[in-house]
Amino acid sequence: MKSNLFILRCAIVAALGGFLFGFDTAVISGAVDSLQTVFELNAWGKGFAVASALIGTVIGSIVVGRPADAFGRRSVMFVLAGFYFVSAVGSALAPDVVTFIVFRMIGGLAVGGASVVAPMYIAEIAPPASRGRLVALVQFNIVFGILVAFASNYLIAQYGRGVSAAGIDAGDAVAIEAAFRAWLDSSGWRLMLGIEAVPALAYLLLLFGTPRSPRWLLARHREDEARAVLARLNSGSADTDALVDDIKVSLDSERDSLKEPFFQKKYSRPIMLAVAIAAFNQLSGINAILYYAPTIFRSAGFGEQAGLLNSVGLGLMNLVFTMIGLALIDHFGRKRLMLIGSIGYIVSLGVAAAAFFTQSQLVETEAGGVVREFTSQAGGYVVFASLLVFIASHAVGQGAVIWVFISEIFPNRLRARGQALGSFTHWIFAAGISQTFPLIAEQSGGYVFAFYALCMVGQLVWILVAMPETKGVPLEEIEKRMESK
Repeated sequence: MKSNLFILRCAIVAALGGFLFGFDTAVISGAVDSLQTVFELNAWGKGFAVASALIGTVIGSIVVGRPADAFGRRSVMFVLAGFYFVSAVGSALAPDVVTFIVFRMIGGLAVGGASVVAPMYIAEIAPPASRGRLVALVQFNIVFGILVAFASNYLIAQYGRGVSAAGIDAGDAVAIEAAFRAWLDSSGWRLMLGIEAVPALAYLLLLFGTPRSPRWLLARHREDEARAVLARLNSGSADTDALVDDIKVSLDSERDSLKEPFFQKKYSRPIMLAVAIAAFNQLSGINAILYYAPTIFRSAGFGEQAGLLNSVGLGLMNLVFTMIGLALIDHFGRKRLMLIGSIGYIVSLGVAAAAFFTQSQLVETEAGGVVREFTSQAGGYVVFASLLVFIASHAVGQGAVIWVFISEIFPNRLRARGQALGSFTHWIFAAGISQTFPLIAEQSGGYVFAFYALCMVGQLVWILVAMPETKGVPLEEIEKRMESK
């Protein structure tokens, strides 16, 4: 029991990297319009400012693998915590768009690194029977971070509305709205971004109480330290001896080198599986919807405050269904959850696309630009409902499965590079989707949602044809199965 609590505590601390991952991903949604106003950005510039963190994320996911192998998973997590803190403070204080982009990229380095290292670390300390649930804590923390970011943005906006309304006649709604908009553009968005420094500092301090990965220690020939950690994790010498022997077999001297080629035929199956699941994750449009949720809701006829509040609803739905996915992943299995999620994706995205096609139109603004608006309130509610179903489908399917699955399918000696490949693919597609979303959505939200729905039909076929089940299988046995194909 004591060892179980220790494992859980270590997994929760490691998964805080996921919390900051989620918070950093979603918090920008509350600042999008203010960034466009303050830095005078067009649609392309807005897309790049929002997606700029993803450039750092792609780089982080590429470069973090070798440091994680060379210096250890825990050491890298310390560095990532520092990056999160610096990014939060720097982004909040940025005087111009270039400075803003630089600090957002630093945060992206942390997000990309965390998406690789956190699930890898947890997979290496967790027993097979509970590995799925423990690794999925990363996803739980990601969606919890998303919810907290949406809620934080809403509460900060509420505070700003109160400050803006001070001294203005309560009946003068137009003046209050104008003052509130001015406050958001001057101070509100900076506070939204800067608040991330608090959980980043907490993550940094809590890491001091976690041990190094026993599998990493054995890979570096530090057997005594590895045995000590495994004894704490498993509280039984017989179990510890058996685990050490199993791990050493998979890390034999001939194949234990970090110089072993990654892209070779015998690893082609896990490589293709990791690339596929990561690409499909973003081709659902999940990151674009998280980044632009308030904007989508405003185009669907909801006001600024209502748009932020609806985003909280998405975050809450995400959290609830992620908890359901966590509870089911080691019972139903990874493949079945992916099937359920795919069907939900296709239905919800199809409905959203139909609503935009039939009930929205381009409207010219007073400034001479154009925005997309819904012609009926009912259409807006259809979009809101379909996005709730979309988020639920993502949370119980791809959201719960992706990082667990990628952390399982690669051999111990290549897990860091395999996780990096999956994360790199994930963030490359995220950058492309996030950059293009505002450009396409401005003209026709229907086409962008229809494209995502079509991609999810492709995911459904891939699951049925190619995805293996890894539920309850020891990592060393999965390695044998992957290489035998």
